[in-house]
Amino acid sequence: MDTQKNHFDAIVIGSGPAGEGASIKLAKAGKSVAVVEKHALVGGGCTHWGTIPSKTFIHMVRQCSEGKIDRLFDRGCHVKVASADIMAVVKDVIGQQVRDRHGFYERNNVVVIEGFAHFVDPHCVDITDESGISRRFTADNFVIAAGSHPYRPEDVNFDNPRVVDSDTILQMRDLPGTLTVYGAGVIGCEYASAFKDLGVKVNLINTRERLLEYLDEEISNALSYHMRDEQGILIRQNEEYERVEVNEGGVVLHLKTGKVIKSDMLLWANGRTGNSFGMGLETLGIAGDLRGNIAVNDAYQTALPNIYAVGDIIGFPNLASAAYDQGRFAATHIVEGRCDVHLVKNIPTGIFTSPEISCLGSTERELTEQHIPYEVGHSFFRHLARGQISDQKAGMLKLLFHRETLAVLGIHCFGHNAAEILHIGQAIMAQPGPYNTIKYFIDTTFNYPTMAEAYRVAALNGFNRL
Repeated sequence: MDTQKNHFDAIVIGSGPAGEGASIKLAKAGKSVAVVEKHALVGGGCTHWGTIPSKTFIHMVRQCSEGKIDRLFDRGCHVKVASADIMAVVKDVIGQQVRDRHGFYERNNVVVIEGFAHFVDPHCVDITDESGISRRFTADNFVIAAGSHPYRPEDVNFDNPRVVDSDTILQMRDLPGTLTVYGAGVIGCEYASAFKDLGVKVNLINTRERLLEYLDEEISNALSYHMRDEQGILIRQNEEYERVEVNEGGVVLHLKTGKVIKSDMLLWANGRTGNSFGMGLETLGIAGDLRGNIAVNDAYQTALPNIYAVGDIIGFPNLASAAYDQGRFAATHIVEGRCDVHLVKNIPTGIFTSPEISCLGSTERELTEQHIPYEVGHSFFRHLARGQISDQKAGMLKLLFHRETLAVLGIHCFGHNAAEILHIGQAIMAQPGPYNTIKYFIDTTFNYPTMAEAYRVAALNGFNRL
Protein backbone atom coordinates (compact mmCIF):
# COMPACT_ATOMS: atom_id res chain seq x y z
CA MET A 1 0.00 0.00 0.00
CA ASP A 2 1.21 3.48 -0.85
CA THR A 3 1.57 5.14 2.54
CA GLN A 4 3.34 8.14 0.95
CA LYS A 5 0.27 9.23 -1.00
CA ASN A 6 -1.36 12.34 0.45
CA HIS A 7 -4.58 12.72 -1.57
CA PHE A 8 -7.46 10.25 -1.67
CA ASP A 9 -10.97 10.10 -3.05
CA ALA A 10 -12.12 9.49 0.53
CA ILE A 11 -10.55 9.42 3.98
CA VAL A 12 -12.37 7.47 6.69
CA ILE A 13 -11.61 8.44 10.29
CA GLY A 14 -11.91 5.38 12.51
CA SER A 15 -11.44 1.65 11.84
CA GLY A 16 -14.36 0.22 13.82
CA PRO A 17 -17.44 -1.34 12.19
CA ALA A 18 -18.67 1.99 10.77
CA GLY A 19 -15.27 2.89 9.32
CA GLU A 20 -14.74 -0.60 7.97
CA GLY A 21 -18.16 -0.67 6.31
CA ALA A 22 -17.52 2.69 4.63
CA SER A 23 -13.93 2.07 3.53
CA ILE A 24 -14.47 -1.40 2.08
CA LYS A 25 -17.59 -0.25 0.18
CA LEU A 26 -15.66 2.71 -1.25
CA ALA A 27 -12.68 0.55 -2.18
CA LYS A 28 -14.91 -2.01 -3.91
CA ALA A 29 -16.32 0.87 -5.96
CA GLY A 30 -12.82 1.71 -7.21
CA LYS A 31 -12.18 4.71 -4.99
CA SER A 32 -8.79 5.45 -3.44
CA VAL A 33 -9.33 5.19 0.32
CA ALA A 34 -7.37 5.80 3.50
CA VAL A 35 -8.45 4.84 7.03
CA VAL A 36 -7.14 6.88 9.95
CA GLU A 37 -6.79 5.01 13.24
CA LYS A 38 -5.33 6.69 16.33
CA HIS A 39 -4.40 3.37 17.93
CA ALA A 40 -1.64 1.02 16.83
CA LEU A 41 -4.06 -1.74 15.82
CA VAL A 42 -7.19 -1.55 13.69
CA GLY A 43 -10.66 -2.50 14.90
CA GLY A 44 -11.68 0.49 16.98
CA GLY A 45 -13.43 0.39 20.32
CA CYS A 46 -15.69 -2.45 19.14
CA THR A 47 -12.75 -4.82 18.79
CA HIS A 48 -10.53 -3.69 21.63
CA TRP A 49 -12.78 -2.49 24.48
CA GLY A 50 -16.44 -2.95 23.60
CA THR A 51 -18.40 -5.58 21.73
CA ILE A 52 -15.76 -8.24 21.06
CA PRO A 53 -14.09 -8.37 24.50
CA SER A 54 -17.36 -8.03 26.43
CA LYS A 55 -19.17 -10.69 24.42
CA THR A 56 -16.18 -13.04 24.66
CA PHE A 57 -16.11 -12.48 28.42
CA ILE A 58 -19.85 -13.15 28.65
CA HIS A 59 -19.51 -16.32 26.55
CA MET A 60 -16.74 -17.67 28.77
CA VAL A 61 -18.77 -16.87 31.89
CA ARG A 62 -21.77 -18.63 30.38
CA GLN A 63 -19.70 -21.75 29.69
CA CYS A 64 -18.48 -21.72 33.26
CA SER A 65 -21.99 -21.19 34.63
CA GLU A 66 -23.47 -24.00 32.54
CA GLY A 67 -20.67 -26.30 33.67
CA LYS A 68 -21.65 -25.83 37.29
CA ILE A 69 -24.77 -27.92 36.72
CA ASP A 70 -24.27 -31.42 35.37
CA ARG A 71 -27.66 -33.09 34.96
CA LEU A 72 -26.20 -36.52 34.23
CA PHE A 73 -24.26 -36.86 37.45
CA ASP A 74 -26.23 -34.35 39.53
CA ARG A 75 -23.09 -32.43 40.27
CA GLY A 76 -21.33 -29.46 38.84
CA CYS A 77 -17.90 -28.32 37.81
CA HIS A 78 -16.43 -26.75 40.94
CA VAL A 79 -13.24 -25.41 39.38
CA LYS A 80 -12.70 -21.78 40.42
CA VAL A 81 -12.20 -19.59 37.38
CA ALA A 82 -9.60 -16.83 37.60
CA SER A 83 -10.05 -13.56 35.74
CA ALA A 84 -6.62 -14.08 34.13
CA ASP A 85 -7.82 -17.31 32.50
CA ILE A 86 -10.87 -15.58 31.03
CA MET A 87 -8.85 -12.60 29.86
CA ALA A 88 -6.37 -14.88 28.08
CA VAL A 89 -9.24 -16.10 25.90
CA VAL A 90 -10.49 -12.53 25.40
CA LYS A 91 -7.05 -11.39 24.21
CA ASP A 92 -6.81 -14.35 21.84
CA VAL A 93 -10.13 -13.49 20.20
CA ILE A 94 -9.17 -9.80 19.94
CA GLY A 95 -5.94 -10.83 18.23
CA GLN A 96 -7.82 -12.94 15.71
CA GLN A 97 -10.22 -10.08 15.00
CA VAL A 98 -7.38 -7.59 14.48
CA ARG A 99 -5.68 -9.91 11.99
CA ASP A 100 -8.94 -10.38 10.10
CA ARG A 101 -9.69 -6.64 10.02
CA HIS A 102 -6.16 -5.79 8.88
CA GLY A 103 -6.46 -8.39 6.14
CA PHE A 104 -9.65 -6.78 4.84
CA TYR A 105 -7.92 -3.43 4.41
CA GLU A 106 -4.83 -4.95 2.86
CA ARG A 107 -6.71 -7.05 0.29
CA ASN A 108 -8.79 -4.05 -0.78
CA ASN A 109 -5.80 -1.69 -1.05
CA VAL A 110 -7.07 0.58 1.72
CA VAL A 111 -4.23 2.63 3.19
CA VAL A 112 -4.19 2.53 7.02
CA ILE A 113 -2.67 5.66 8.61
CA GLU A 114 -1.93 5.61 12.33
CA GLY A 115 -2.63 8.87 14.14
CA PHE A 116 -5.20 11.41 15.28
CA ALA A 117 -6.98 13.47 12.60
CA HIS A 118 -7.58 17.21 12.95
CA PHE A 119 -9.43 19.12 10.24
CA VAL A 120 -7.65 22.08 8.66
CA ASP A 121 -10.45 22.80 6.18
CA PRO A 122 -13.31 20.81 4.58
CA HIS A 123 -10.88 18.93 2.34
CA CYS A 124 -7.75 18.71 4.48
CA VAL A 125 -6.66 17.03 7.73
CA ASP A 126 -3.46 16.93 9.75
CA ILE A 127 -2.77 13.45 11.15
CA THR A 128 -0.47 13.31 14.17
CA ASP A 129 1.02 10.00 15.34
CA GLU A 130 2.07 9.04 18.88
CA SER A 131 5.56 10.45 18.41
CA GLY A 132 4.11 13.86 17.59
CA ILE A 133 4.95 13.77 13.90
CA SER A 134 2.21 15.37 11.81
CA ARG A 135 1.43 14.80 8.13
CA ARG A 136 -1.14 16.55 5.97
CA PHE A 137 -3.64 14.68 3.79
CA THR A 138 -6.43 15.83 1.50
CA ALA A 139 -9.56 14.13 0.19
CA ASP A 140 -12.67 14.84 -1.81
CA ASN A 141 -14.85 13.29 0.89
CA PHE A 142 -14.49 12.35 4.55
CA VAL A 143 -16.37 9.84 6.65
CA ILE A 144 -16.10 10.41 10.41
CA ALA A 145 -16.45 7.07 12.18
CA ALA A 146 -14.51 7.87 15.33
CA GLY A 147 -16.85 6.01 17.68
CA SER A 148 -17.53 6.83 21.33
CA HIS A 149 -16.17 6.30 24.83
CA PRO A 150 -17.80 5.81 28.25
CA TYR A 151 -19.12 8.98 29.84
CA ARG A 152 -17.10 9.94 32.91
CA PRO A 153 -18.48 12.60 35.30
CA GLU A 154 -15.79 14.93 36.61
CA ASP A 155 -16.57 14.23 40.28
CA VAL A 156 -15.87 10.48 40.02
CA ASN A 157 -12.24 9.36 40.42
CA PHE A 158 -11.51 6.88 37.64
CA ASP A 159 -7.78 6.84 38.44
CA ASN A 160 -8.51 4.44 41.29
CA PRO A 161 -8.55 0.80 40.08
CA ARG A 162 -11.68 0.18 42.16
CA VAL A 163 -13.66 2.52 39.88
CA VAL A 164 -13.97 1.26 36.31
CA ASP A 165 -16.02 1.74 33.16
CA SER A 166 -16.75 -0.54 30.22
CA ASP A 167 -13.35 0.28 28.68
CA THR A 168 -11.34 -0.63 31.78
CA ILE A 169 -13.33 -3.27 33.65
CA LEU A 170 -11.67 -6.15 31.81
CA GLN A 171 -8.26 -4.91 32.92
CA MET A 172 -9.00 -6.15 36.45
CA ARG A 173 -6.43 -8.50 37.98
CA ASP A 174 -8.83 -10.30 40.32
CA LEU A 175 -12.57 -10.75 40.51
CA PRO A 176 -14.21 -8.50 43.12
CA GLY A 177 -16.23 -10.08 45.90
CA THR A 178 -18.95 -7.47 45.41
CA LEU A 179 -19.63 -5.23 42.43
CA THR A 180 -21.90 -2.20 42.14
CA VAL A 181 -23.03 -1.34 38.62
CA TYR A 182 -24.27 2.23 38.23
CA GLY A 183 -26.44 2.44 35.15
CA ALA A 184 -28.81 -0.30 33.99
CA GLY A 185 -28.60 0.15 30.25
CA VAL A 186 -27.43 -2.62 27.95
CA ILE A 187 -23.81 -2.53 29.15
CA GLY A 188 -24.77 -2.36 32.81
CA CYS A 189 -27.26 -5.23 32.58
CA GLU A 190 -24.88 -7.43 30.59
CA TYR A 191 -21.99 -7.05 33.02
CA ALA A 192 -24.23 -7.33 36.10
CA SER A 193 -25.61 -10.61 34.79
CA ALA A 194 -22.17 -11.98 33.84
CA PHE A 195 -20.46 -11.14 37.13
CA LYS A 196 -23.33 -12.63 39.10
CA ASP A 197 -22.91 -15.87 37.15
CA LEU A 198 -19.26 -15.85 38.27
CA GLY A 199 -20.38 -15.81 41.90
CA VAL A 200 -19.84 -12.09 42.49
CA LYS A 201 -22.42 -10.28 44.62
CA VAL A 202 -23.91 -7.58 42.41
CA ASN A 203 -25.82 -4.36 43.08
CA LEU A 204 -27.47 -2.88 39.98
CA ILE A 205 -28.43 0.79 40.27
CA ASN A 206 -30.98 1.91 37.68
CA THR A 207 -31.56 5.63 37.11
CA ARG A 208 -34.94 4.85 35.51
CA GLU A 209 -38.18 3.28 36.71
CA ARG A 210 -37.61 -0.09 35.04
CA LEU A 211 -34.85 -1.94 33.24
CA LEU A 212 -34.33 -1.12 29.56
CA GLU A 213 -37.52 0.90 29.19
CA TYR A 214 -37.42 0.84 25.39
CA LEU A 215 -38.07 -2.92 25.42
CA ASP A 216 -41.53 -4.42 25.29
CA GLU A 217 -42.76 -4.15 28.87
CA GLU A 218 -43.35 -7.88 29.24
CA ILE A 219 -39.75 -8.61 28.20
CA SER A 220 -38.37 -5.90 30.49
CA ASN A 221 -40.35 -7.32 33.41
CA ALA A 222 -39.16 -10.83 32.62
CA LEU A 223 -35.55 -9.63 32.70
CA SER A 224 -36.10 -7.87 36.03
CA TYR A 225 -37.68 -10.97 37.53
CA HIS A 226 -34.92 -13.27 36.30
CA MET A 227 -32.07 -11.02 37.44
CA ARG A 228 -33.64 -10.37 40.83
CA ASP A 229 -35.30 -13.67 41.74
CA GLU A 230 -33.32 -16.25 39.77
CA GLN A 231 -29.83 -14.73 39.73
CA GLY A 232 -30.04 -12.87 43.02
CA ILE A 233 -28.96 -9.44 41.78
CA LEU A 234 -30.00 -6.58 44.06
CA ILE A 235 -31.73 -4.05 41.77
CA ARG A 236 -32.50 -0.53 42.92
CA GLN A 237 -34.74 1.37 40.52
CA ASN A 238 -35.13 5.13 39.97
CA GLU A 239 -31.99 6.13 41.87
CA GLU A 240 -29.31 8.77 41.22
CA TYR A 241 -25.85 9.09 42.69
CA GLU A 242 -24.86 11.97 44.96
CA ARG A 243 -21.18 11.16 45.33
CA VAL A 244 -18.66 8.35 45.10
CA GLU A 245 -16.27 7.69 47.96
CA VAL A 246 -13.22 5.44 47.54
CA ASN A 247 -11.29 4.15 50.55
CA GLU A 248 -9.01 1.27 51.47
CA GLY A 249 -11.98 -0.97 52.12
CA GLY A 250 -13.65 -0.42 48.77
CA VAL A 251 -16.08 1.94 47.06
CA VAL A 252 -19.03 3.65 48.74
CA LEU A 253 -21.79 4.91 46.45
CA HIS A 254 -23.98 7.56 48.09
CA LEU A 255 -27.40 7.93 46.48
CA LYS A 256 -29.60 11.04 46.55
CA THR A 257 -32.29 9.07 48.40
CA GLY A 258 -29.87 8.60 51.30
CA LYS A 259 -29.01 4.99 50.51
CA VAL A 260 -25.37 3.94 50.85
CA ILE A 261 -24.04 1.06 48.75
CA LYS A 262 -20.67 -0.47 49.65
CA SER A 263 -18.73 -2.81 47.35
CA ASP A 264 -15.25 -3.85 46.29
CA MET A 265 -15.60 -2.30 42.83
CA LEU A 266 -17.82 0.21 41.05
CA LEU A 267 -18.62 -0.15 37.35
CA TRP A 268 -19.80 3.18 35.94
CA ALA A 269 -22.07 2.35 33.01
CA ASN A 270 -24.16 5.48 32.64
CA GLY A 271 -23.96 6.63 29.03
CA ARG A 272 -21.37 7.21 26.33
CA THR A 273 -19.81 10.25 24.64
CA GLY A 274 -18.98 10.63 20.95
CA ASN A 275 -15.30 11.03 20.06
CA SER A 276 -15.80 14.30 18.21
CA PHE A 277 -13.82 16.60 20.49
CA GLY A 278 -10.40 17.85 19.41
CA MET A 279 -10.95 17.17 15.70
CA GLY A 280 -11.40 20.81 14.71
CA LEU A 281 -14.99 20.26 13.65
CA GLU A 282 -16.26 23.42 15.36
CA THR A 283 -14.26 25.62 12.99
CA LEU A 284 -16.05 23.92 10.08
CA GLY A 285 -19.48 24.55 11.54
CA ILE A 286 -19.90 20.90 12.58
CA ALA A 287 -20.50 21.09 16.31
CA GLY A 288 -21.20 18.06 18.46
CA ASP A 289 -23.83 18.17 21.21
CA LEU A 290 -23.09 17.88 24.94
CA ARG A 291 -22.40 14.16 24.50
CA GLY A 292 -20.17 14.71 21.45
CA ASN A 293 -22.72 13.40 18.96
CA ILE A 294 -22.75 14.86 15.44
CA ALA A 295 -26.00 15.71 13.67
CA VAL A 296 -26.49 14.22 10.19
CA ASN A 297 -29.21 14.07 7.54
CA ASP A 298 -30.78 10.94 6.04
CA ALA A 299 -27.70 10.41 3.87
CA TYR A 300 -25.36 10.70 6.91
CA GLN A 301 -24.05 14.06 5.71
CA THR A 302 -23.05 16.65 8.29
CA ALA A 303 -23.45 20.43 7.85
CA LEU A 304 -20.85 20.10 5.09
CA PRO A 305 -22.07 17.76 2.31
CA ASN A 306 -18.61 16.24 1.64
CA ILE A 307 -18.14 15.26 5.30
CA TYR A 308 -20.19 12.32 6.54
CA ALA A 309 -20.56 10.86 10.04
CA VAL A 310 -21.62 7.32 10.94
CA GLY A 311 -21.66 4.92 13.87
CA ASP A 312 -21.64 5.74 17.57
CA ILE A 313 -20.55 9.32 16.93
CA ILE A 314 -24.06 10.13 15.65
CA GLY A 315 -25.73 8.55 18.69
CA PHE A 316 -28.69 6.15 18.64
CA PRO A 317 -28.83 3.22 18.14
CA ASN A 318 -25.16 2.76 19.18
CA LEU A 319 -24.95 -0.75 17.76
CA ALA A 320 -22.01 -2.29 15.90
CA SER A 321 -24.40 -3.89 13.41
CA ALA A 322 -26.08 -0.58 12.64
CA ALA A 323 -22.73 1.23 12.47
CA TYR A 324 -21.42 -1.13 9.79
CA ASP A 325 -24.54 -0.60 7.67
CA GLN A 326 -24.44 3.16 8.19
CA GLY A 327 -20.87 3.17 6.91
CA ARG A 328 -21.88 1.22 3.81
CA PHE A 329 -24.85 3.50 3.12
CA ALA A 330 -22.76 6.68 3.50
CA ALA A 331 -20.23 5.20 1.08
CA THR A 332 -23.04 4.37 -1.34
CA HIS A 333 -24.15 7.98 -1.24
CA ILE A 334 -20.60 9.15 -2.00
CA VAL A 335 -20.32 6.78 -4.96
CA GLU A 336 -23.86 6.78 -6.36
CA GLY A 337 -25.56 9.83 -4.84
CA ARG A 338 -28.26 7.72 -3.18
CA CYS A 339 -28.74 6.20 0.24
CA ASP A 340 -31.14 3.41 1.29
CA VAL A 341 -31.45 4.81 4.80
CA HIS A 342 -34.66 2.90 5.49
CA LEU A 343 -32.68 -0.34 5.58
CA VAL A 344 -31.02 0.63 8.85
CA LYS A 345 -34.08 2.04 10.61
CA ASN A 346 -35.59 -1.32 11.52
CA ILE A 347 -32.68 -3.26 12.94
CA PRO A 348 -32.64 -5.97 15.62
CA THR A 349 -31.41 -5.34 19.13
CA GLY A 350 -29.30 -8.01 20.80
CA ILE A 351 -28.68 -7.84 24.57
CA PHE A 352 -26.35 -10.50 25.92
CA THR A 353 -27.63 -10.82 29.44
CA SER A 354 -28.17 -14.26 30.96
CA PRO A 355 -30.41 -15.26 29.27
CA GLU A 356 -30.26 -13.15 26.12
CA ILE A 357 -32.78 -10.64 24.82
CA SER A 358 -33.40 -9.73 21.20
CA CYS A 359 -36.15 -7.69 19.63
CA LEU A 360 -37.26 -6.15 16.36
CA GLY A 361 -40.17 -3.92 15.42
CA SER A 362 -42.91 -2.42 17.56
CA THR A 363 -43.74 -2.99 21.21
CA GLU A 364 -47.25 -3.44 22.60
CA ARG A 365 -47.20 0.09 24.01
CA GLU A 366 -46.21 1.60 20.65
CA LEU A 367 -48.93 -0.27 18.78
CA THR A 368 -51.51 0.74 21.39
CA GLU A 369 -50.52 4.42 21.15
CA GLN A 370 -50.76 4.23 17.35
CA HIS A 371 -54.21 2.59 17.55
CA ILE A 372 -53.06 -0.34 15.43
CA PRO A 373 -55.19 -3.48 15.95
CA TYR A 374 -52.80 -6.24 16.97
CA GLU A 375 -52.75 -9.66 18.56
CA VAL A 376 -50.11 -11.47 20.61
CA GLY A 377 -48.71 -14.97 20.29
CA HIS A 378 -46.48 -16.58 22.90
CA SER A 379 -44.23 -19.60 23.02
CA PHE A 380 -42.66 -20.39 26.37
CA PHE A 381 -39.35 -22.21 26.19
CA ARG A 382 -40.22 -24.43 29.17
CA HIS A 383 -42.91 -26.05 27.00
CA LEU A 384 -40.62 -26.74 24.02
CA ALA A 385 -39.05 -30.17 23.77
CA ARG A 386 -35.68 -28.62 22.85
CA GLY A 387 -35.86 -26.29 25.82
CA GLN A 388 -36.44 -29.26 28.12
CA ILE A 389 -33.70 -31.36 26.52
CA SER A 390 -31.10 -28.58 26.72
CA ASP A 391 -32.38 -27.43 30.13
CA GLN A 392 -32.82 -23.92 28.70
CA LYS A 393 -36.35 -23.43 29.95
CA ALA A 394 -36.22 -19.77 30.96
CA GLY A 395 -37.67 -17.40 28.41
CA MET A 396 -40.16 -17.02 25.61
CA LEU A 397 -40.77 -15.87 22.05
CA LYS A 398 -43.43 -13.21 21.63
CA LEU A 399 -44.95 -12.29 18.27
CA LEU A 400 -47.03 -9.15 17.67
CA PHE A 401 -49.07 -9.19 14.46
CA HIS A 402 -51.86 -7.24 12.78
CA ARG A 403 -55.29 -8.69 13.52
CA GLU A 404 -56.56 -8.19 9.98
CA THR A 405 -53.56 -8.67 7.67
CA LEU A 406 -51.65 -11.02 10.04
CA ALA A 407 -48.46 -9.06 9.18
CA VAL A 408 -45.68 -9.45 11.73
CA LEU A 409 -45.30 -6.13 13.58
CA GLY A 410 -42.88 -7.03 16.35
CA ILE A 411 -40.69 -9.91 17.51
CA HIS A 412 -39.51 -10.08 21.11
CA CYS A 413 -37.40 -12.94 22.43
CA PHE A 414 -36.06 -13.58 25.92
CA GLY A 415 -34.05 -16.74 26.47
CA HIS A 416 -31.08 -18.84 25.43
CA ASN A 417 -29.75 -17.88 21.97
CA ALA A 418 -32.40 -15.17 21.57
CA ALA A 419 -30.08 -13.09 19.38
CA GLU A 420 -29.82 -15.99 16.92
CA ILE A 421 -33.46 -17.09 17.08
CA LEU A 422 -34.70 -13.59 16.20
CA HIS A 423 -33.23 -13.68 12.70
CA ILE A 424 -35.72 -16.31 11.57
CA GLY A 425 -38.58 -13.92 12.18
CA GLN A 426 -36.58 -10.99 10.83
CA ALA A 427 -36.37 -12.65 7.43
CA ILE A 428 -40.16 -12.97 7.25
CA MET A 429 -40.86 -9.54 8.70
CA ALA A 430 -38.72 -7.96 5.96
CA GLN A 431 -40.75 -9.52 3.14
CA PRO A 432 -43.32 -7.42 1.26
CA GLY A 433 -46.97 -8.12 1.95
CA PRO A 434 -48.64 -10.56 1.84
CA TYR A 435 -45.52 -12.69 2.52
CA ASN A 436 -44.67 -11.10 5.88
CA THR A 437 -47.40 -12.74 7.94
CA ILE A 438 -47.57 -15.34 10.69
CA LYS A 439 -49.07 -17.75 8.14
CA TYR A 440 -45.51 -18.61 7.12
CA PHE A 441 -44.76 -19.91 10.61
CA ILE A 442 -48.04 -21.81 10.77
CA ASP A 443 -47.61 -23.48 7.39
CA THR A 444 -43.86 -24.23 7.62
CA THR A 445 -42.45 -27.50 8.94
CA PHE A 446 -39.65 -26.83 11.42
CA ASN A 447 -37.04 -29.35 12.46
CA TYR A 448 -38.08 -31.11 15.67
CA PRO A 449 -36.98 -30.70 18.37
CA THR A 450 -35.51 -27.21 17.87
CA MET A 451 -35.85 -23.78 19.42
CA ALA A 452 -36.94 -22.48 16.00
CA GLU A 453 -40.18 -24.38 16.54
CA ALA A 454 -41.08 -21.56 18.95
CA TYR A 455 -42.23 -19.56 15.91
CA ARG A 456 -44.85 -22.15 14.97
CA VAL A 457 -46.07 -22.42 18.56
CA ALA A 458 -46.26 -18.63 19.02
CA ALA A 459 -47.99 -18.11 15.66
CA LEU A 460 -50.61 -20.76 16.41
CA ASN A 461 -51.10 -19.36 19.92
CA GLY A 462 -51.78 -15.90 18.51
CA PHE A 463 -53.87 -17.10 15.58
CA ASN A 464 -56.11 -19.07 17.93
CA ARG A 465 -56.84 -15.86 19.84
CA LEU A 466 -58.57 -14.42 16.75
